[in-house]
Amino acid sequence: MSATSVSATSVSVPPVEFEHRRTPLFGRDLLSLRDLSPDEMSAVLVLADGMKKDPVKFSTALRAKTLAMVFEKPSLRTRVSFDVGMTQLGGHALDLSPEISLGKRESLHDVAKNLERMVDAIMVRTYGHEGLVRLAEFAGIPVINGLTDYSHPCQGLADYMTMREVKGDLRGLRVAYLGDGNNVCHSLIFGAALTGAHFVAATPAGYEPAQDALAWAREAGMRTGARIDATTDPDEAARDADVVYTDVWASMGQEAEADARHRIFLPFQVNARLFGLARRDAMFMHCLPAHRGSEVTDDVIDSPRSVVFQQAENRLHAQKALLFSLMR
Repeated sequence: MSATSVSATSVSVPPVEFEHRRTPLFGRDLLSLRDLSPDEMSAVLVLADGMKKDPVKFSTALRAKTLAMVFEKPSLRTRVSFDVGMTQLGGHALDLSPEISLGKRESLHDVAKNLERMVDAIMVRTYGHEGLVRLAEFAGIPVINGLTDYSHPCQGLADYMTMREVKGDLRGLRVAYLGDGNNVCHSLIFGAALTGAHFVAATPAGYEPAQDALAWAREAGMRTGARIDATTDPDEAARDADVVYTDVWASMGQEAEADARHRIFLPFQVNARLFGLARRDAMFMHCLPAHRGSEVTDDVIDSPRSVVFQQAENRLHAQKALLFSLMR
């Protein structure tokens, strides 16, 4: 494996002046990156860059604003980044877990109607995507997807922010994803379509990304120059990639399938041999938590070309930009 290293300073992102004003995203929901246009995606990433460089400038941007957070799945990065993000913007994050259970203790309609009268936005990390869609339909305030089984848009924003920091222009960037065609894979697909990246998902047969996700991205990508491919050959995906990305093989709620999935997914493990097929300056990404020795080996995730902790930090900056855009 090459010892070539990557860092956040390898590409200079030009400074941008920002105004404290309402943005085109004000008052909207973010349930999926499909909710953004290419220009809106770019604007959020540019804003995130600016907030990372000068956090003090926005330290009162959401003063007296409150974000309600609902967690029905365990969380480290999502919980900390939203809570800290609201604090750094001058607002407040209110963790409602486990006080409420969406649609069980009281209806989604009633939860939405109560919260819209007392808080300024709602972030939900849950299982079924349709429940989140219904909550957003009922709520008169922005609803943010902190993760569902279908989509993880905040992770996608942080991921493309990180790629942009390290590689510069995202157009034509070859992004290889190896593993399960899951929520993170879907968000990477949508982000590629919006930014003009070339994305290939390599999954075992039967574990492909959702067909509607691929179809939407391929159509949207026609306007940005993106190319969206899917294969069952991990070597084909990794070869000459600029970015090699993987995720856990059994997501939350799939623990009973873990042993069977391990056998099926083992050829898709990102190890030194597979990572060696990528470009010499390729970066390794993982949304974390990682199961070392399963989807990735230590020599890859701990290598100089791994940006997993830079990627994790960027959840904070990308979500601050999103919160500012939706709630300002």
